[in-house]
Amino acid sequence: MAASAVYILDMKGKVIIARNYRGDVPMSVVDHFARHVQESEEVDMKPIVVMDVATFLYIKTNNLYIMATTQRNANAAVVLLFLYRLVDVLASYFKEVEEESIRDNFVITYELMDEMMDFGYPQISEAKILREYITQEAHKLEAQRPPMAVTNAVSWRSEGIKHRKNEIFLDVVEKLNLLVSANGTVLRSEILGSLQMRSYLSGMPELKLGLNDKLLMESSGRRTGKGRAVEMEDIKFHQCVRLARFENDRTISFIPPDGEFELMSYRLNTQVKPLIWIEAMVEPHSHSRIEYMIKAKSQFKQRSTANNVEITIPVPPDADTPTFKASVGTAKYAPERDAIVWTIKQFHGGKEYLMRAHFGLPSITHGEDGGAARVEKPPVSVKFEIPYFTVSGIQVRYLKIIEKSGYQALPWVRYITQNGDYQLRMS
Repeated sequence: MAASAVYILDMKGKVIIARNYRGDVPMSVVDHFARHVQESEEVDMKPIVVMDVATFLYIKTNNLYIMATTQRNANAAVVLLFLYRLVDVLASYFKEVEEESIRDNFVITYELMDEMMDFGYPQISEAKILREYITQEAHKLEAQRPPMAVTNAVSWRSEGIKHRKNEIFLDVVEKLNLLVSANGTVLRSEILGSLQMRSYLSGMPELKLGLNDKLLMESSGRRTGKGRAVEMEDIKFHQCVRLARFENDRTISFIPPDGEFELMSYRLNTQVKPLIWIEAMVEPHSHSRIEYMIKAKSQFKQRSTANNVEITIPVPPDADTPTFKASVGTAKYAPERDAIVWTIKQFHGGKEYLMRAHFGLPSITHGEDGGAARVEKPPVSVKFEIPYFTVSGIQVRYLKIIEKSGYQALPWVRYITQNGDYQLRMS
């Protein structure tokens, strides 16, 4: 990577704090970056600025620029990732990373910058580990020794962790982004998934996780039984996962951090039919009123149930005197959103419900006369959560826990499907 220096600057490009790691780039080159900031429009600013004197890589957070310089062929993605991690660590100490908090805590900021990078190479970037020996009281620093995790290969986990009850929770959470045209054609369909873990395990456990991954199934000649293999794209892992092992045999092997973390995320660009289908019939009556008939149908299996379903139907901004009649749930007018919000606490699979709404329209702009401008209707949006269900069909085939003391641990696995950007256009 070889970053020469890291700066924390105000919005005018003036230095608040700077740390020179290599000494191969004059610290005065920051003046060129300050001039660039002052002369450029914000929309034209790019995260990498190449000049003759040096290359500047930076991110912006609140009223600060966090910037690194280099004259080498550095890995730009790694440099930018380090800057984001620096902001995350500072936020864990100061809550808000802004000019005032940096000036009030410059001693701790220097300590963190020294520990997180050495000679331009990233070192410790886990706030939990740094907190074990960099405290808010600077005078305590000399009396404390670095935890084992700093010198150990497992920098994200301390040694000697003990839990009275050894448990691990794995939530497979999938969000469905969907856009459906007025004639029922699916225009966009995308699944964004993540494996969220909460680990309460003693010692230094080794975990192995198996999924019904398509490449694994094909390479091993296994069958998935009633289910199907899933072809995941854009897989991103937590740093604890052994990437070489995954590339070799698709095994997800790792020593987990203690507590909550995201083990991995993935994307599936696949055609999915709407889990909750909405049909909206709008009937305007000349100049005076407008009626809505909304049909909601669940298109998932009967044994599943969607919880806390919220259907938002846009209405004209001048609508008033609302009346509602719903076969299930409650419908309310939300004037601040110019919308009807129909809430159904439990929406069982294979069910169909109706809701009717009536509004007065005092304005003549929504009449049926030819002179009125045609207003583009915003789409209907839907929120929901379906437990024990994944739209992609992903399955955890096994979750093995191995620890040298030989204790028995309980793994708990849940599946949850939620709405992402879920919209259906009205006719």
